[in-house]
Amino acid sequence: MNAFLRKRFPLLLSILSGLLMWAAWPSSPLTFLVFIGLVPLLAITDRVKDGRVYFGLLFLAFWIWNTGSTWWVGNTTVPASGIFANAFNALLMTIPWWGYKRTRARVDRVTGYFALIIYWLTFEYIHQQWELSWPWLTLGNVFAMRPGWVQWYEYTGTMGGSLWVLLMNILVYQAWRRGQHEPGWFFLWKDGWKPLLLLLFPLAVSYFVITAESETTEPSKNVVIVQPNIDPYDEKFSEGAAMDQLHKFLALTKEKTDSTTRFIIWPETALFPSGAWEHLLNDQPEVMEIRAFLAQHPRAKIVTGASTFRRYLPTEDVPATARIMNGEIYYDAFNSSIEIDTSLNIQIYHKAKLVPGVELTPYMRYLPFMKKLALNMGGISGSYGLTPGVPLFFNPDEQCNIFTAICYESVYGDFVAEKVREGANLLVVCTNDGWWGNTEGHRQHLQYARLRAIETRRWVARSANTGISCFITPRGTVIDPQPYWEAAVIKHAVTPYYHQTFYVKYSGFTAKAPLIFCILLVAYTIILRVIRRQHVENI
Repeated sequence: MNAFLRKRFPLLLSILSGLLMWAAWPSSPLTFLVFIGLVPLLAITDRVKDGRVYFGLLFLAFWIWNTGSTWWVGNTTVPASGIFANAFNALLMTIPWWGYKRTRARVDRVTGYFALIIYWLTFEYIHQQWELSWPWLTLGNVFAMRPGWVQWYEYTGTMGGSLWVLLMNILVYQAWRRGQHEPGWFFLWKDGWKPLLLLLFPLAVSYFVITAESETTEPSKNVVIVQPNIDPYDEKFSEGAAMDQLHKFLALTKEKTDSTTRFIIWPETALFPSGAWEHLLNDQPEVMEIRAFLAQHPRAKIVTGASTFRRYLPTEDVPATARIMNGEIYYDAFNSSIEIDTSLNIQIYHKAKLVPGVELTPYMRYLPFMKKLALNMGGISGSYGLTPGVPLFFNPDEQCNIFTAICYESVYGDFVAEKVREGANLLVVCTNDGWWGNTEGHRQHLQYARLRAIETRRWVARSANTGISCFITPRGTVIDPQPYWEAAVIKHAVTPYYHQTFYVKYSGFTAKAPLIFCILLVAYTIILRVIRRQHVENI
């Protein structure tokens, strides 16, 4: 290698890592590149001594990955928000690698690799919990288009996939390092078999998991999904359009609804785009028309997205998210889903995982003056409320409990698993991916829902305003996907399952394991540093 390339080799490695991770990400078919995408960063860690240079190279790699995979988050009324989001997430990704670099300087190589795994998995766990959450690029999500590779997610969830990626990159790097010192291809015999075994073993497990599953005898339910294809920018929230849109929903619904239909799924914010008071829902003209339609199909129920308001009584605690009207009435706006049947009982679920900057101003209970800074994406602007509604839609007459994941709630594996632990036996995704245009955003979002199906072994009924609407089997197979930006209605029989997977039962504990190990590892590193310093001083 000449002097010019040698000097710039770490920079080339950084760019290569970012490009490999981007090329591996859904909906690219080059998923296998993820197994070597982090190898250049491991090489940089060993080669670069200057801390500022190391940080810059890490940031560059992660910024390329983030920007290439999720540039579409900038399709908002404030495009600069996408630039900030990608840069900020790239910055957060450098933290576990910075910790790995510092730990690696004090311990042996194997312990350093262990530290990297723990730090990264801890980062992914925290990134699903705090109010700046953005788990879109969780490493385990990379296999969303390869459900046949990860049927074992019913035991580990995406954390298992992240661990697989990290271990594969470490073993490939170790084999490459051995190749720098061993003659010919001898290193393949000594170390090359390790990544090969690690690659094949999960694939074999996935195969056996599939073949071991037996056919169910549980009764099925006929479900209708509507994809109205209403432009969220120019049509959805235009004044006076609510009833015209309702008529479009009903016209599409009638095409597939019959006496066997049990549930009808409409997308996010399908009803009340300008909001409706929850205590007055039964008086809304939209609800009255829906009930008139359901009177012809009394066993059917409509599950739909809606924008709702909840008023807080003077005796109730007022949350930090609350708005004030006329100087005295406190209320919250919610991104909701509701279930309507022929009775007067409307079940209301409030979205719990809000999009930072769009639906939620993070930590505004500490910074209340920032309450109005949430980006305006049409409809109700400002931060939404977080007061819980019902956890599930309970339907004892159909023995079917539905959890409706609104929009990107379906990206949170642990959160969906929690709802299944609470009794959900059918998953519904109500979303409006039209904000992002015809980009990878809506395609990636669809693919991630396949992982939720595998983790929980539940059917998923996905209704997306502009697409892609579909059904997803418990094995992650997509059924009847509808073209993007076309109105459509589909029908399929789904089976509400009751068995809980290992992941569903224990994800509340296993997800925290990396955090516990991380705390212990940091404590060990600090203690080791103090002991060494005291030893040097005594000498």
